[in-house]
Amino acid sequence: MPLISDPNLIVGLEKADDAGVYKLSEELAIIQTVDFFTPIVDDPNTFGQIAAANALSDVYAMGGTPITAMNIVCFPVKTLDISVLREILRGGLEKMAEAGVALVGGHSVDDVELKYGLSVTGTVHPRRVVTKAGARAGDKLILTKPLGTGIINTAVKGKVAGEEAASRAAIHMASLNRAASHLMQEVGVSACTDITGFGLLGHACEMIQDSDIGMKIRMSSVPVFPEAIEFARMGMIPGGTYRNKEFRAAMIQASGGLPDHVLDILFDPQTSGGLFIAVSPERAARLLSRLHQNGVVEAAVVGEVVAHPKERIIVEE
Repeated sequence: MPLISDPNLIVGLEKADDAGVYKLSEELAIIQTVDFFTPIVDDPNTFGQIAAANALSDVYAMGGTPITAMNIVCFPVKTLDISVLREILRGGLEKMAEAGVALVGGHSVDDVELKYGLSVTGTVHPRRVVTKAGARAGDKLILTKPLGTGIINTAVKGKVAGEEAASRAAIHMASLNRAASHLMQEVGVSACTDITGFGLLGHACEMIQDSDIGMKIRMSSVPVFPEAIEFARMGMIPGGTYRNKEFRAAMIQASGGLPDHVLDILFDPQTSGGLFIAVSPERAARLLSRLHQNGVVEAAVVGEVVAHPKERIIVEE
């Protein structure tokens, strides 16, 4: 499909990044993104918060500041009470208020399946855009949220996960990547993406595809919900995990001592996951310290960018 060429389009469809970026002037560019999905938790207000946080995350991953949003709603008016929709929208509005984002409108349709999300517009300086590309050999890799929300949500549906595990996962999914984004811009980083449906390894593969670099991930350093490890061992794996693994299998080189469930966790589809940041070794310690000081306590250095093997990710214990 031929794409329209525009000299002001900094990031478009051809780069498959987290959001599009368009330059308005030498000092200002806008970031645009959209995301919506079906409920992953039972509480409507919590679902609204998670969906909003997830949509806003793409702007944060690009190093931008979200400023406006529009609601996207698919709602089964004949089978669900309107109070459910009211609580979803209230949750989304609460999260937008926390982010300092103005709700300017939206669109709704009658649909048999409930869905909610946002179209978000943000701003960034054209020379301060952070993309998936740009990681350099020697960079440290920092992950800001624990993995395992997809596995925990699967266990919840299977009535295996307890309320405590479900609540902890929901809190992390509803938390904004705002602080992490601001801090990475303050320190200066090479590249960034947010971890969502393709899992950590899937999104990491996007960062090294068609490049001269690879990555090394140390599983022992990766923050993971303890319950997710237990559930993964039990086989409570989302269907998306298997699709992610199959799609990127050729790019992954796993240590022989790793148990099978480890790759399931690393490919686990996340909802509103953390930022995955490549930062120079000289700045990594400062960024990690600043993250911890500002409440991003789960953030950890989980590996590094390597020169060889190119376009491959080595997973170690």
